[in-house]
Amino acid sequence: MTAFYCVMTAAAVIFAGTVYWKTCQLLKQLDAMLESAIDGSFSEKEYTEDMLSRLEARLYQYLSVGRQKQEAADRERDGVKTLVSDISHQTKTPVANILLYTQLLLENKSLDSQALQIARQIETQTEKLNFLIQSLIRTSRLENKILSVIPKKNRIRDLFQRLSPPAEALEKGVEFGVIGEVPDICACFDQKWTLEALSNLVDNAVKYTPPGGSVTLSVQEYEMFVRIDVTDTGIGIPEEDTSRIFARFYRAASVQDEKGVGLGLYLTREILHREGGYIKVASVPGEGSVFSVFLSKETDE
Repeated sequence: MTAFYCVMTAAAVIFAGTVYWKTCQLLKQLDAMLESAIDGSFSEKEYTEDMLSRLEARLYQYLSVGRQKQEAADRERDGVKTLVSDISHQTKTPVANILLYTQLLLENKSLDSQALQIARQIETQTEKLNFLIQSLIRTSRLENKILSVIPKKNRIRDLFQRLSPPAEALEKGVEFGVIGEVPDICACFDQKWTLEALSNLVDNAVKYTPPGGSVTLSVQEYEMFVRIDVTDTGIGIPEEDTSRIFARFYRAASVQDEKGVGLGLYLTREILHREGGYIKVASVPGEGSVFSVFLSKETDE
């Protein structure tokens, strides 16, 4: 009886060892398959009826479909890149010429008041058209990764030094300034694109602030983020619009008469999102708004 148990135990050990060895071999083969799939060298071997071969065939099909979709996406991106480049090139000269001829008309002393008014309207509408075209081009380039947002360690103080006070603030009599001294701290952001995002917020704040109001900037440091507030004493944003203002082309009913195409805030949010930051807004209609930009202090690397 004892011998029987010994034989059975030995058989069980051998069986378990065999199963363990086969399992280890299967896992090694699966690991090799996944490794080759990751580095792009995966290829289907001669098909057999075993489970591993079937799995290999399915993985090959999956990777083939994914590769085809990626190639189609790359072709589409190249097409968009070409289209955006063509639009930028083809519209630049005509728009510049229209503005030039309009300025020549405005300098013509022989025009009567009605003709001058028409010339000013042409100039205004052409500037709006140029702004729309350039906004669409920047947005398209960003969305299609033609231009990349590359965040890296930058000084907040350098960002503020590159931020120019908007000319409209002086024209409207809107006070513009920075509250306190900008601290000598760093965050991770793309300086060029973040400057554009911050400029969009400042321009919007000045645009919707009546004469005699103010637009201020301030900086606050947190453990993981640096916060930049753009505060205005403007018309404010209704509560039902605060969740929509960052959508592309969205413009609230209360600002339809103001210049703009509804791309500034959308572009700002996209820029911040792509560099690991985000934006929040708090507003009271009739009292003003605070747009808060949060820049990460750490990279994703």
